[in-house]
Amino acid sequence: MKSSEELAIGELAERFGLETHVLRHWESMGLLAPARRAGGQRAYGRGDLERVALILMGKEAGFTLGELRVLLSAADPMDHRDLLRQHVQELERRISRALAAKELVEHALACPHSFAECEHAREQIAGRIPEILEK
Repeated sequence: MKSSEELAIGELAERFGLETHVLRHWESMGLLAPARRAGGQRAYGRGDLERVALILMGKEAGFTLGELRVLLSAADPMDHRDLLRQHVQELERRISRALAAKELVEHALACPHSFAECEHAREQIAGRIPEILEK
């Protein structure tokens, strides 16, 4: 794309495999601010392509659109170190849960016993049963 080229909303959406309503929603949330052509039609330039790529990367990293709005509205996303640190902690929790799930599935694949007979599975199942709450 040449720096002077502009894309219509449908062209931008197609390029990223998105629906046009997604781009409109991101605009309504303040994540995108495309230029306007005569007649009010959106015109997306190179900076908008980079912004969409950055939004998609942020979503893949698990950020909400609200968090991305905060991060991307700052001159420097590092101005929000507290938000970034909290997100790292959340990612660590997710990674821990995913690793535990992976270990459970790997154990199930390797174990010759059914869940009812496997002591490891029985312990995992019992650990998921909530205690009775006292009234």
